[in-house]
Amino acid sequence: MTPAAYLRYKKNKKKYETTTDGTVIFDPDQEERVPWRKKDWWRYLVSALLLLVYLFPFYVIIMVSLKTFNDTSPRAVFPHPIYWGNFAAIFKSGEIFIGMKNSLIITVGVLALQVVIGSLAAYALSRNQTKFNEVVRNLIMSVMMITPLTTLVGVYSTMSKIHGTSTYWGIILILSAFGLPLTIFLYTNFIGSIPRALDEAAAIDGAGNLQTFFMVILPQLRTVTVTVLILQGVGIWNEYTYSYYFLQKQSMATITLVIKTFFGSVMNDYGQAAANAVIGMLPLIVLYLFLQKYFIQGQVDSAIKS
Repeated sequence: MTPAAYLRYKKNKKKYETTTDGTVIFDPDQEERVPWRKKDWWRYLVSALLLLVYLFPFYVIIMVSLKTFNDTSPRAVFPHPIYWGNFAAIFKSGEIFIGMKNSLIITVGVLALQVVIGSLAAYALSRNQTKFNEVVRNLIMSVMMITPLTTLVGVYSTMSKIHGTSTYWGIILILSAFGLPLTIFLYTNFIGSIPRALDEAAAIDGAGNLQTFFMVILPQLRTVTVTVLILQGVGIWNEYTYSYYFLQKQSMATITLVIKTFFGSVMNDYGQAAANAVIGMLPLIVLYLFLQKYFIQGQVDSAIKS
């Protein structure tokens, strides 16, 4: 037993047991639970209040989706009786399926570009510590501060000249460019924590830079990749401004543009708009529930610098 292990054993004897031959074994079943401390009651109260603040909009939108068009009761009041006609109407029209299909194509295309290009760029920036790469890294950080809306006119003018409006490749290219700085930033910090000895061992075995990346480094980027998929995927799925200007064909409408059709200058159908929003949220909620463990771990790991 090392000196450090002995000190831990001496401090927490209840968590260890000794076998017949004198071997000391750590017993995880004896791990004590953190006792309740009355002085921490305010932390739980604040956490509960924050939880209510975040969940209240979801509650309201679900309540609105279950009300009739002529229901004038407050939006937070539970409907009586429950009206399922809003969901039946949007399923019958089929616009929700067109919107989800377009959103899915755009989201998958953008995420694929961001993961491939972002991880490769981050690998080069992290492993080659030169002054030029330092300038590039600082430039990427500064670009993250620019609001995409400020470049709308210039981007629209350029895309119109190359016939990129109302096309999948056009909107995918635009959204990928706006999301790459954050993607590169996350990957750079994560790759920086991976020992260079792995690269050196792969080089000794005759692997090139691309082989080293795809066969050695990429398999270790699972957690940060999940973080990128969730952070960027939510923003792409909910993107409205650029989709509104660049996807002018009704057949190219995303889920956010479909919801917008229920709001007009004369009449607003809040019930069907809320029903569309509820259906549109489900894919993101399911995705997060399945990947939340990797998402949290990826955020922690990406914050560690070598």
